Amino acid sequence: MPDIDIRLNLSARECLEYYEGRYSQVVARSLDGRRVAFPAEALRRVMTAEGVRGTYRIEVDEKGKWISIRACQR
Repeated sequence: MPDIDIRLNLSARECLEYYEGRYSQVVARSLDGRRVAFPAEALRRVMTAEGVRGTYRIEVDEKGKWISIRACQR
């Protein structure tokens, strides 16, 4: 399954809610319009003091399960 590109725009406050475990999943739209859900703990890898802003690539396995997330170089 190909990687999925998404755009995120989460404030530091919103990220804190995910970080504290108030939500178990992040739901976003891919750049090609698909609905994408992945574990909220993934945000910890890309979170900054300002939040999470930009385009990110989600790597998934052959069953569509989340493997990793990283910032896209565009």
